[in-house]
Amino acid sequence: MQRRAAAIGRTGHRPRAVRYTRGVLLVELMIGIAIGLLIVAAAVTFVAGHLHDNRRLLLESRLMQDLRTAADIVTRDLRRAGYWAASFDGVALAGGTPIARNPYAALAPSAAASDSVSFGYSRDVAENGVVDSNEQFGFRLRNGALEIQLGAGNWQALTDTGTLVVTAFRVTPTVQPVDLGDVCAATCPLGSATCPPRLDVRSLAVEISGRALADAAIMRTVRSSVRLRADAMTGACAT
Repeated sequence: MQRRAAAIGRTGHRPRAVRYTRGVLLVELMIGIAIGLLIVAAAVTFVAGHLHDNRRLLLESRLMQDLRTAADIVTRDLRRAGYWAASFDGVALAGGTPIARNPYAALAPSAAASDSVSFGYSRDVAENGVVDSNEQFGFRLRNGALEIQLGAGNWQALTDTGTLVVTAFRVTPTVQPVDLGDVCAATCPLGSATCPPRLDVRSLAVEISGRALADAAIMRTVRSSVRLRADAMTGACAT
């Protein structure tokens, strides 16, 4: 204590304590770098996963939108199948028979499911009883694209093969016959295949499947149904 007091007395200052400094060890530095890399890797993985999910969602949305649009066009056009502007010519007079048959009544397929459908409807003001070339329509699957027929031999792509591939197109008809024997004045002969007349109420089930061109794992299917507004008439009353 006396020596310390003497030292303070001579210099007027207290002696400073010796400070020891220690740097970062190599092991600690490596551990810190490893932890940083793990954090960066986790962040990159999260961002990459988010971008992948976002891209997949966009592809799914676009695929569904394209398929729904195609199905809507198909069902709307099919609903007009068999439309006849001069349908009054096919109405039976009192005690008589129909003057003419609907020339647009034909529809294929009529019974079994098919990957194509053909039909016709009236587009002319003056009817001649014949389905003209500009009154023939249809849909078919060809080379991964859904095609629409706009007149005889005029096929155009309805879907874009640059964004989606249509893998399946199926049209399934359903016919509900309605017996019209009550409207006949005379009784039909036994075993007749054409008497009494029959009204066929026709419906079509449409199914379209496709996959995204950019990602084959993204596949979707849309379904719709349509009842034809023009019913088909077959048979006739006994004369």
